[in-house]
Amino acid sequence: MTTEVQDTPRTGELEIRAIPPKHPWRWAAAGVVVLLAAMLVYSMLTNPRYQWDVVFSWLLARTILRGLLLTLALTAVSMLTGILLGVVFAVMRGSPNRLLSGAAGVYIWFFRGTPLLVQLVFWFNLSALYPRIVVGVPFGGPELTALNANALISPMTAAFLGLALNEAAYMAEIVRAGIVSVPAGQLQAASALGFTRMTTMRRIVLPQAMRVIIPPTGNQTISMLKTSSLVSVLAIPELLYSAQIVYARTFQTIPLLIVVSIWYLALTSVLTVAQGKIERRFSAGDDR
Repeated sequence: MTTEVQDTPRTGELEIRAIPPKHPWRWAAAGVVVLLAAMLVYSMLTNPRYQWDVVFSWLLARTILRGLLLTLALTAVSMLTGILLGVVFAVMRGSPNRLLSGAAGVYIWFFRGTPLLVQLVFWFNLSALYPRIVVGVPFGGPELTALNANALISPMTAAFLGLALNEAAYMAEIVRAGIVSVPAGQLQAASALGFTRMTTMRRIVLPQAMRVIIPPTGNQTISMLKTSSLVSVLAIPELLYSAQIVYARTFQTIPLLIVVSIWYLALTSVLTVAQGKIERRFSAGDDR
């Protein structure tokens, strides 16, 4: 910022007038961005290959809406299961019992270390390893009941297992980060008051850890919504696979993919707004 010093004949005192600095390259970059955005919008509106009439005709079609509802249901059930399992594994990870802590660590390592797509295909083909799922006494003992794995692990079951178990590994680390953010002095005070470990966790640790847990959980929910499209490889008619079925018959690939993108953008926008409101609710009284 530059300044100019001028004499003021009226008072005889110095007047300092600040001149804001100019940023020509910043304005040039903004102009380039506006130009590119205008070119993109013009192209989208004038290029007939976008086939906007087809897009709007399929946007509220029954096939697409059924796929949309299945996507929402799969996301909600898998996310809730992942959160519950994540809390369990986070508590196990912080347990003083090394066997429990180690088992939780191996679980998190395995499910975070392998691609979700591989896990989905693995669950779908579980019957190749275990044709019969037996309930009974282990190590060759009597069997109470036995189920056919092909009948038990349907594509929907494989999708649910893959999404929920993978999400539990990530949520376990998120919840653990929230737990360790609580000052150790509060745990010592709870112990001095005679609280059990579970009571301390339920009444003292988890309520305070929610401020740390909520933001990444919202991100994980949005990620789960988009990741659920991977179950299309299992021929589950969620949003993306429903569109794929349509454009395999009509060869209108791009318009149907635009329909899918519009719905995903709408859903993620709603979830983002909800996440912001929940974050503000849990951060009430926080000056940061």
